[in-house]
Amino acid sequence: MTPARQVEDWLGQLAGERHASPHTVAGYRRDLAKLLRFMQAQQLPAFEALDANLVRTFVAGEHRAGLAPKSLQRLLSSCRSLFRQLNREGLLSGDPMLGVRGPKVRRKLPQVLDVDEAAALVETDSGGKLAVRDRAMLELFYSSGLRLSELVGLHWLDLNLEEGEVRVLGKGSKTRIVPVGRHAIRALRALGAEQGMAPESPVFRGRGGAPINPRTVQLRMKTLALQQGIPKHIHPHLLRHTFASHMLESSGDLRAVQELLGHADIATTQIYTHLDFQHLAKVYDAAHPRAKRKS
Repeated sequence: MTPARQVEDWLGQLAGERHASPHTVAGYRRDLAKLLRFMQAQQLPAFEALDANLVRTFVAGEHRAGLAPKSLQRLLSSCRSLFRQLNREGLLSGDPMLGVRGPKVRRKLPQVLDVDEAAALVETDSGGKLAVRDRAMLELFYSSGLRLSELVGLHWLDLNLEEGEVRVLGKGSKTRIVPVGRHAIRALRALGAEQGMAPESPVFRGRGGAPINPRTVQLRMKTLALQQGIPKHIHPHLLRHTFASHMLESSGDLRAVQELLGHADIATTQIYTHLDFQHLAKVYDAAHPRAKRKS
């Protein structure tokens, strides 16, 4: 079996058995296509012919071609995942990645809104026929920390407004139940009263009653932020970051925030502890007499 066939078989398993999203599968395919091109240029007939030195040569070449450290780490992760699967199936006897390390990536902290900015954004009265929908959309984003894909995929049967809950389908087709706050419940009831709440119909509708387009949500949020004069780059994931940061700052319960966000790995959630520390550090610098620096 050729390396290209082995890659396609593995990608098929990801999409079928493991229910990976099309976006995830496409990312793996792009990464592994780079490896296949390298092997072809080096006249390597099989993955068995790879070793750590060749993998380092491959990574160095991609780095010289301009691939950023974060992208290089993802490239190595894609290769590791493939080789692990080939080892499990007995199609590869060793690990070509053994001893190979990627470049260090400086983790960029996500930007968040403070409480006043978040309130100003979600309480924006845009006026016109979109005002009720806009308010419900923003309130739900901030109330429950949903991803954009989760929000646009909602149907009324996913909401239990009496109990204050929403069921969402997250990454990897994993379902989770998330609380919905009272302001979001009020905004959603107003939206339902305006457009109806048929169980199978989308909560947020676009043209012809179809689910709203993700790009429409992004552009709408940008417009509303400009109306409020908020200087930050406003996008749906910013409200998810803001939700997580405010929840952690108030509760200090990292595990609960992980569950609410639907993170498979708590290390993903831990970035918000750094955000919280930044806030504490600013308070310390402003308040402690020996922390103040001369200008």
